[in-house]
This record gives sequence, structure tokens and C-alpha cells, in this order.
Amino acid sequence: MKIAWTTDPHLDHAPVYAFEKWVDQVRSFAPDAIVITGDISEAEDVVFQLQRMTEVFRLPVYFVLGNHDFYGKTIAQTRRQVIEVCREDPLLFYLTDCGPIDLGDGVFLVGEDGWGDATVGDFAGSAVRLRDFDCILDFADSDPSQWQRMLAHLGAESAGRLAVKLHAVPTTAREVLIATHLPPWREACWYEGQISDDHWAPFFVCGQVGGILDRASAERPETMHSVLCGHTHCPGRCDRSSNLVAHTGIASYGQPTPTGLIDTDTKPLDLRTR
Repeated sequence: MKIAWTTDPHLDHAPVYAFEKWVDQVRSFAPDAIVITGDISEAEDVVFQLQRMTEVFRLPVYFVLGNHDFYGKTIAQTRRQVIEVCREDPLLFYLTDCGPIDLGDGVFLVGEDGWGDATVGDFAGSAVRLRDFDCILDFADSDPSQWQRMLAHLGAESAGRLAVKLHAVPTTAREVLIATHLPPWREACWYEGQISDDHWAPFFVCGQVGGILDRASAERPETMHSVLCGHTHCPGRCDRSSNLVAHTGIASYGQPTPTGLIDTDTKPLDLRTR
């Protein structure tokens, strides 16, 4: 099975010619499915873009949502509308709302949105202020003194859901693919060749998801755990242990492009990235 991976396509920024170029690039891989690790669009547009993809590709689309996908609505509103359309379209799979997916030959796919959960770096001392706080209604309608607590809660929810999914993967699995938007450790959070510092890490790392992955891989040393993530728009690789690795994908506003190609038939699984 071949899976085309794209992260952070931001299709609301992509003119028609850029979208069509991305479609042609994905088709050139002759994939059996597509996985997208978040920032598909913004809340008012994300359902349209998901339906557009299944109409064009006629392939399973496995995805998680990124922070931009919630812009303009609350987190709950966006997730609810996405879940509803996925239950109507058999080709759409919102991994945050799914259990483990058997890709065949001992390979399973799980996914979780994740969040910059303010558990890594120096939230209190950071001067960084993401547009999230103005554009996601949960934050825009809350006192800034509550933001750190809210971020930590979102990260804890993601970590909890992911723990349940990883536990449900059969012990016979040879490899687990984990799709998530946020890098799970600072060492996987790349920007222009550098690892994020204490000012950016609170918003670009989901430390609680990272902790779950550390524990899950340690409990199953014979199973390879491969993480696909984005958010930073810069490529990088973090070999956390012999059976746990994270790939952070490249992206560019207005120019969606395939991030990599995954071949599940190879042992170990072959992941070619840009």
C-alpha cells in the first residue's frame, strides 16, 4: 500500500493552479490513500476542502486537524462539523475520531490533532502570541490568564485519546504510523534547520503526546512507531529511540505539495520525504 503524505496544505491560501498542481503531484505517486497532518484550511472552509479532495482523488483521505482548521469557530464546533461530514463520506477518515486503522501486513495507522500545550519551553516568559488566540473563539472569548491552562488541557485530551488508540493496536503489529499536527518533542520541532527555543516551543510542541509516545514505544520494543507531523513548515527528523522516530514535514503557504510517500509493503516501512 502506498500513501501520499501532505502536511499544512493551507488550501484557503492556494489559488486554483496551485491546487491542481498538487493534485497532479499526488496522482503521480499512484497512491492507494492520502494522509494529511493538519492545517487543511480554516473552519468555514475545511469541510468544503475535504469534500473537494475525495471528489478529485476518489481515494481514502486520512487526516487530523491543525490549529488553523479551527480559525473562525470554536474547537468543538469545527470537530463536530468535520465528524458529521466524515460519517456521510466513506472516503473521509478524521483520525482523531477513529480507532486504529489496519493498513495491512502488520501496519496500523492512528492519529490525533495534538496542540501546542505549553508544557515544553517557557510559556510565562515568551513574547510569542499566535493568531490562534484571536482567531479560535475558545481563546478569543477567554481571559488571557486562562490560556496556559486551556492549552495544557487540550494537550492532555489529545494525549489521553492517543493512549487509548495505541493500547488498542494489536500486539502483533510490526509498525504503527502516528499522524499528528504538532511535533511531539522539542527535538522534532524544526524551523530553518534549528530546533525551537523556549519562546516558541510552548506553542509548537505537544509535550503530553510526546510522553505517551515514549511510554507506548518502550512498552512495545518490537513494534516500530513512526510519527508524521507538521506545523513548523520545515523538514526534520528525530530518532527518539530505536523504535520511535518523528518526521516533521515541509510546507509552504499557497503552494501545497506532497511531503512524502509511504510504502507499507517494505520491511521496515519505507518513508521518502522531501
